[in-house]
Amino acid sequence: MPSVAVKLYSVFFKFLLKHRLQSRSHGGPPTAFGVTSRPEEPSAPANPSFGSDGVATKDIHIDPLTSLSIRIFLPDSSLDLVRSLSDDPSHPRRSSDAGVAGVTGVGSPLADHGRRSSYDSPVDPGGAYGGYLPAVETRKRPISRRLPVMVQFHGGAFVSGSNTSAANDLFCRRISRLCDVIVIAVGYRLAPESRFPAAFEDGLKVLNWLGKQANLAECSKSMGSVKGGESRRADGHRYIVDTFGASTVEPWLAAHGDPSRCVLLGVSCGANIADYVARKAVEAGRLLDPVKVVAQVLMYPFFIGNVPTHSEIKLANSYFYDKAMCLLAWRLFLPEDEFDLDHPVANPLVPGRGPPLKFMPPTLTVVAEHDWMRDRAIAYAEELRKVNVDSPVLEYKDAVHEFATLDMLLKTPQAQACAEDIAIWVKKYISLRGHEFSY
Repeated sequence: MPSVAVKLYSVFFKFLLKHRLQSRSHGGPPTAFGVTSRPEEPSAPANPSFGSDGVATKDIHIDPLTSLSIRIFLPDSSLDLVRSLSDDPSHPRRSSDAGVAGVTGVGSPLADHGRRSSYDSPVDPGGAYGGYLPAVETRKRPISRRLPVMVQFHGGAFVSGSNTSAANDLFCRRISRLCDVIVIAVGYRLAPESRFPAAFEDGLKVLNWLGKQANLAECSKSMGSVKGGESRRADGHRYIVDTFGASTVEPWLAAHGDPSRCVLLGVSCGANIADYVARKAVEAGRLLDPVKVVAQVLMYPFFIGNVPTHSEIKLANSYFYDKAMCLLAWRLFLPEDEFDLDHPVANPLVPGRGPPLKFMPPTLTVVAEHDWMRDRAIAYAEELRKVNVDSPVLEYKDAVHEFATLDMLLKTPQAQACAEDIAIWVKKYISLRGHEFSY
């Protein structure tokens, strides 16, 4: 059974959540912009320095019309080859200050023995990483390390949560280190201000943005090799003009991201978004190139349906998110004329939900023993296995919904073990050396 502390915190959590949901369902106190208020959550500021955990972060707004934002988590393992190169005194670039346009389109020579420039090293004396790399290519090995990209969707029943919250920041840092990936945490729009399909459209928009970034980086690299440093701007960024005007190459992704090894990870309602984006990626096929979704992780997905499962009956009053509050959240999220618990984004087992399951990417499902939504998530994994999709289920005993991502539970041994288990499975599909890890 969960500990006494978890039980007490669950009562307090449910009281606050019920108050928030009910106030929003009745309109809530309006703000200056005419939308319902939302209590502030503890937020973690972005930090471009590699701190004690070895992960740098930055925030980017990628859609000014919807205020869609992302937070990028870059582990310092991406610089291992750069550091080994810059520490080698025999390397020819140690004695040269000539800048050549590199993968980000920015001249960034390694420091020589006598002087330093603003782009001497990708890591400045304060530890902040600007995303600039030595513009040298060797025949023996690359100068930067390409890492898989994991797109993460936070939880919060579609009505709360944030990609920059302290809890989500800590979780993404942990996943970035353990999986050795660049994590992109998505700040999708929330209900009831933005109902379905807003959050799902935001998730797909991030995947398309990732593909555009990869193509812009390739154009930038080609322009640099043809024009040398002539196409650089004084502010150190390269701009590519496309159909929609000038677009900026994101340097961290251009230097270190490998979108051909893309993993989706969703937490609670974020798992519903991840599964939707995975389905749309399957339908898009090569139109998303070079982005390729190779796997997805669904952590205690927010699935529901009109016909209740055994756990939905037995655990209806379970910890943190009980069934009554989740029903209210779905009413706030789905438009009134579309409200149906068998909606395709709510119930993964409804017939005719495309594409065919056999085309879905490998899917890891994480469930908790005391979560009323567990049975439907397990049933979905079973349906995937029936069509030969790798779809294991990790069930954690004495665990509750969001046991590995909720603020008060993040530092428990069980939460740490869950992140490590996810890393073991994910590395099967992102390793360049093949399926070297397996359950």
